[in-house]
Amino acid sequence: MADTQYILPSDIGVSSLDCREAFRLLLPTERLYAHHLSRAAWYGGLAVLLQTSPEAPYIYALLSRLFRAQDPDQLRQHALAEGLTEEEYQAFLVYTAGVYSNMGNYKSFGDTKFVPNLPKEKLERVILGSKAAEQHPEEVGGLWQTCGELMFSLESRLRHLGLGKEGITTYFSGNCTMEDAKLAQDFLDSQNLSAYNTRLFKEIGQDGKPCYEVRLASVLSTEPILDSEMNSKLKSYEFQGSNFRVTRGDYAPILQKVVEHLEKAKAYAATSHQEQMLAQYIESFTHGSIEAHKKGSRFWIQDKAPIVESYIGFIESYRDPFGSRGEFEGFVAMVNKAMSAKFEWLVASAEQLLKELPWPPAFEKDKFLTPDFTSLDVLTFAGSGIPAGINIPNYDDLRQTEGFKNVSLGNVLAVAYATQREKLTFLEEEDKDLYIRWKGPSFDVQVGLHELLGHGSGKLFVQDEKGAFNFDQETVINPETGEQIQSWYRSGETWDSKFSTIASSYEECRAESVGLYLCLNPQVLEIFGFEGADAEDVVYVNWLNMVRAGLLALEFYTPEASSWRQAHMQARFVILRVLLEAGEGLVTVTPTTGSDGRPDAQVHLDRNKIRTVGKPALERFLRRLQVLKSTGDVAGGRALYEGYAAVTDAPPECFLSLRDTVLLRKEARKLIVQPNTRLEGSEVQLLEYEASAAGLIRSFSERFPEDGPELEEILTRLATADARFWKCPSETPSGQA
Repeated sequence: MADTQYILPSDIGVSSLDCREAFRLLLPTERLYAHHLSRAAWYGGLAVLLQTSPEAPYIYALLSRLFRAQDPDQLRQHALAEGLTEEEYQAFLVYTAGVYSNMGNYKSFGDTKFVPNLPKEKLERVILGSKAAEQHPEEVGGLWQTCGELMFSLESRLRHLGLGKEGITTYFSGNCTMEDAKLAQDFLDSQNLSAYNTRLFKEIGQDGKPCYEVRLASVLSTEPILDSEMNSKLKSYEFQGSNFRVTRGDYAPILQKVVEHLEKAKAYAATSHQEQMLAQYIESFTHGSIEAHKKGSRFWIQDKAPIVESYIGFIESYRDPFGSRGEFEGFVAMVNKAMSAKFEWLVASAEQLLKELPWPPAFEKDKFLTPDFTSLDVLTFAGSGIPAGINIPNYDDLRQTEGFKNVSLGNVLAVAYATQREKLTFLEEEDKDLYIRWKGPSFDVQVGLHELLGHGSGKLFVQDEKGAFNFDQETVINPETGEQIQSWYRSGETWDSKFSTIASSYEECRAESVGLYLCLNPQVLEIFGFEGADAEDVVYVNWLNMVRAGLLALEFYTPEASSWRQAHMQARFVILRVLLEAGEGLVTVTPTTGSDGRPDAQVHLDRNKIRTVGKPALERFLRRLQVLKSTGDVAGGRALYEGYAAVTDAPPECFLSLRDTVLLRKEARKLIVQPNTRLEGSEVQLLEYEASAAGLIRSFSERFPEDGPELEEILTRLATADARFWKCPSETPSGQA
């Protein structure tokens, strides 16, 4: 069997999202709006398969064919008859549920490959003897032939997502390196093109020069259409001795279905802002224009306190090894009014709280643009995973001048982060009951502060295309050097493009640090309803959770490549290092032996020193993070951040050795079962599923009732068209056009 790092355990936690009451309260038109937005999100989410690994679309198509022909109970009878044990069949169900949840065969949280936890030859017998194979022997056999080896392969380069020798990615062709990614980013910056909706494919021309195709996601391909903004960009360029060609049409048939449902949703929009927002999204996905998506995002920001909230597009850049390309995601949710009232109070206090942050006023935005901040019950979240909270849009220019929105995903928080006492690791016994009682409430506080005042704070110093600065060069002083500002962002440069590979993690670390720092403020705790001893317990558990998370983060570090695979977890490890460095016994991490005789560890946080030792240390660190970010000082930022992110075996913590202990005792991230909506006549029905791997599979089997086979054909056709850019899969499966 495979190393446990690369399998999903058969007893993995599975929870169902509960949004029944919030959906029940929607008016008929609101339900129709939510339904069509959900359909658009689910269709678009299929693009993630093409953004993950060469084999992911084939695996998805194969599994979908299997379970459409036989539901999990029916296939179980066949599997047992073919010689699988109950445990092996359950392992296969968990693998399938994992592929659906992550939209591919790599974990969305950690970017590690996972493989089926059963013998390959047994799974082959089940697949080739299934009803799906009886009905379509060539197609099913061809799919298995194409993806079977890769489904199980743990060749070193295939174990993690990455670029070049570090891993596999389909954001770039297999022959691209980090140097190619940097050159492409420079090219994109020179043409004022965003990387968010692109992929990069490299070939060597007859003259021996590299030729790069920058392919934009769009319904339309390269034929001339009367849309001058994009047409002027679709051509060949010579740049720094290399040839670049900008094309479009990536994921075209998938985005066509997204656009069709956005058009239908527009008919049920509640406001003109929603209509204009959807019109711009349609423009963006049709033509490949990020500028249109920005315009849509402006209308989205202006659409205050909608009953049905949503966002869709190429959004988060965590999984691009270079940190610039956005993964497709779309969500639809309904407002949770009780928790939203607390967030509204936090927003009302934000301008005052921003003054508490440890950097000079010149490093804060000129004007705090009051955002929407709501707690939402998720109906649909399509993509590779579901976060606890979101602060969007990610476009720096909009965030600095137009604002943003914050959302906390209440029904996700309720199930994804619940903890059983017997599964709690690395805590002292006397902390466990307190941790279980206050983890949820303290996480609400942390998410609120992280999203609103973490991601929502701080100014970037920019010189625009006309040479004008958004700060006073004469009077603004760098508090770290005592000198005038020496560096800034030029026109076309963004936080992601300048800080690239560390941008996501650095920003998550800054936001997490703001949350820890401001949760010490009594006003914040009062907003969330905590006073006295309860308030102190919330603070203690919030800090304790961060310290423990810093240790758990070691699961996501790869010693062979000296690299981190998950931005949020790297950020939490950095914070742990900062607090350990503060000394005076504030935090200790001690290797121990567990009651089972195996290696263990314990984290200790001295609650009496959080304010006297922890706060000053965090203050110094936060100020440095913000100053380096504001000034665009990439060299300084990398030196600071990568220094803290280094994992060594230096005593007393010996983190490399502790990593083995963390892997030994890790708990798999839960799988989340989401409902479907179905249009019956003019009414929208909510379809819910049991909290199990089989329930999750059923939810996907019923997700595309009208066009499932067509979608599978589209996915495999698109994957096959680009297969030459990776060594495998290189052949078209039989029966696939």
